[in-house]
Amino acid sequence: MLKCGIIGLPLCGKSTLLNVITRAGAEVKPYASGKTEPNRAIVNVPDKRFDRLAQIFGPKKITPASVEFVDLAGLSRDASKGAGLGNSFLSFVSESDALLHVVRMFGNPDVIHPEDTIDPARDWQIVETELIYRDLGVIENKFSRLAAKKKNSPEESAEISQLKRLQEHLMEERPLRELGLTEDEKRAVSGYTFLTLKPELIILNLDESQASLSGQDDVHVKKLQDIALSRGLEIIKIFGRMEMDMAELAPEEQAEFMKELGINEPGRERLINEAYKLLGLISFFTVGKDEVKAWTLRKGYNALAAAGAIHSDLARGFIRAQVVHYDDFAVNGNSLSNCRDKGVLRLEGKEYIVQDGDMIEIRFNV
Repeated sequence: MLKCGIIGLPLCGKSTLLNVITRAGAEVKPYASGKTEPNRAIVNVPDKRFDRLAQIFGPKKITPASVEFVDLAGLSRDASKGAGLGNSFLSFVSESDALLHVVRMFGNPDVIHPEDTIDPARDWQIVETELIYRDLGVIENKFSRLAAKKKNSPEESAEISQLKRLQEHLMEERPLRELGLTEDEKRAVSGYTFLTLKPELIILNLDESQASLSGQDDVHVKKLQDIALSRGLEIIKIFGRMEMDMAELAPEEQAEFMKELGINEPGRERLINEAYKLLGLISFFTVGKDEVKAWTLRKGYNALAAAGAIHSDLARGFIRAQVVHYDDFAVNGNSLSNCRDKGVLRLEGKEYIVQDGDMIEIRFNV
């Protein structure tokens, strides 16, 4: 299962964010505890399409898509040099497939900011710089090992050339995700688990008094928005503490709070869905009276891969995939026979690129 690592400076609200997302009850303290072992939680991905399919087919079992979130210990300035939790933190980051980078905007006199002042752009840069230094260190260690050899093989020489290109980019204090590596190039360096190559989403953590805050009226928000725009990153605003408390209220009270904050859906749903997309995942569905299930697949993968995700036998004996998109199913009376009559229920070959929301039945023979 793919993992989203929640990163940021100490006391930025990471554990609060985990509780908003997962309702996992992670301990939230107004001080840095020094704990290195991360909190982990697997959560279901909210999907109204899946919920509706479960209502229509009334199966014995329902299985939604899920994703794992990992609340990592706070990253201190100079962590790449061993400060704070140092390498313990960075090793956990390397295990994540995508990063949710929490930056603090809320003010709270009981929770002292480790840098003394509120400045989300500065805080983002501190963490980003430490990740860059860590990646540079990995490359330098590899160069040292190769330099110790009397002669490098042709493969090692090619590897050195590739790593030098990455090193030059990092030396400009630019993360590797901005280098534009091809998928083949990414696979070639995947063993290094470069931290700055991982996709990233910025989470701006506010309090309820900042509901209307924007880059037009706050210089700190504007600076962070400019960074995100220049780096091709998305920003999501979250009212961490309030949304964690709000989760304990009745649905009517939650709706009233969201209206006051000017948001249309709980932060939990927004964050989980954005994290799912950040990981490059889509959902396809299998339906029936026994089970309705949402399957997780990489965006851009084909029907053969979808068959393999269900069971290896289906991929081995693949004949055709019977496919209808959920939207077509919904507008045709939630009826597969109607979809067949309208020509939107179709047979596809193994190279068909699965779309988010496809309903699929694999025809196979083993």
